[in-house]
Amino acid sequence: MIISMEHGDPRRRGFNASWPQVGVPAGYVLATALLAVLSATMSDAAFLSWGWRVPFLLSGLLVLVGFWVRRRITESPEFADVANTGAKAKMPLLEVLREHPRALISAFTARIGVDVAFYTFTAYILVYLKDPLGLDRSVGLNAVLIGSALQLVLMPAFGALSDRLGRRTVYLGGVVAAAIWAFAFFPLLETKSFPMIALATVVALVAHAAMYGPQAAFIAELFSTRLRYSGASMGYQVAGIVGGALAPIIALKLFDAFQTTVAVSVYVVIALAVTAFGLAIAPSAHDVEPARVPLQA
Repeated sequence: MIISMEHGDPRRRGFNASWPQVGVPAGYVLATALLAVLSATMSDAAFLSWGWRVPFLLSGLLVLVGFWVRRRITESPEFADVANTGAKAKMPLLEVLREHPRALISAFTARIGVDVAFYTFTAYILVYLKDPLGLDRSVGLNAVLIGSALQLVLMPAFGALSDRLGRRTVYLGGVVAAAIWAFAFFPLLETKSFPMIALATVVALVAHAAMYGPQAAFIAELFSTRLRYSGASMGYQVAGIVGGALAPIIALKLFDAFQTTVAVSVYVVIALAVTAFGLAIAPSAHDVEPARVPLQA
């Protein structure tokens, strides 16, 4: 993401950095389509026994592609300038903690709600539709597939919009939309009508795209070039564990405990409030590195 952003036009950082983000819906389109095919052609017993492993085994091929790409790509001009001047950080993790504590907290909290909303809208939906609603697994998979396909276009579009309106403006718009939709999402699922389920999923993923599209540039611009890779990685990856990895588990526990999806919706809104807090405390990109940041960032 950082390489994509720094290699491109500095006036289009949001658009450039959004393209690696497209990997998420692209992966969902590939994975969900494959799961849908497997689910439709296999018995439940076979799918649970070994069928679900097929997409994971195939994903190993992507590791080789990623390795090949990374070996051939050059460092960005911005980082090359830092390296040539001898300003590279010797202990980057410690320097991030010392020089960018506010930015690190902002990066961490800004991602929490995005991941909680995303995994609730795309992973927990599959569990909820099958049990307790009793619908076939393919219903949820197909709804997610439609929404993910739409995100392939929306994420770069929202990234480009953030170049014009500002990262926080577009990002916060997605936060508000997702928070509101969290309470409409489950009632639409409960209609058991596929058009309504697809509508619930598509609108949810549109709101997610408004957050995820500008997220890459937003987080990267919180840190100076010399510490950007370490700072962005620390905030981004740790938040992924706390937010994304735990979200479906927490949603399941909440529904089991309260027997209502309102509890799950409240959980999503609380997580999105954490993200709004992260956006509010973020230092200005111009304060971090004024010489390198375009006016609209």
